[in-house]
Amino acid sequence: QVQLVESGGGSVQSGGSLRLSCAASGYTFSRCYMGWFRQAPGKEREGVASIYTATGNTYYAGSVKGRFTISRDNAKNTLDLQMDSLKSEDTAMYYCAVAYQTTAPSPLDKRGYNYWGQGTQVTVSS
Repeated sequence: QVQLVESGGGSVQSGGSLRLSCAASGYTFSRCYMGWFRQAPGKEREGVASIYTATGNTYYAGSVKGRFTISRDNAKNTLDLQMDSLKSEDTAMYYCAVAYQTTAPSPLDKRGYNYWGQGTQVTVSS
């Protein structure tokens, strides 16, 4: 059973930084997509960043490109999201997710992901 546990959320002022981490366990993660998604109140969950663990290829939403960096530590089985130059519109609950065989059109499409963490809250104040 895949388990994903996020940590690192919190409150920060606009322009600040936060680093989220997701501890993954329960199965192999050597060949899958691992991603970060977020959901603000009243909005749909959206893909933020994703990485294909077999190749290290990364994918970013346009709204975070150049500000967020996704990375994977294979030895520790963790997935990190470094968030810099944070804006108030980044405020949301952030979720870690895993997709083993996705047929979704994009690595940032939530419909392709099978396993989800419980989320960690990020609040950016202006």
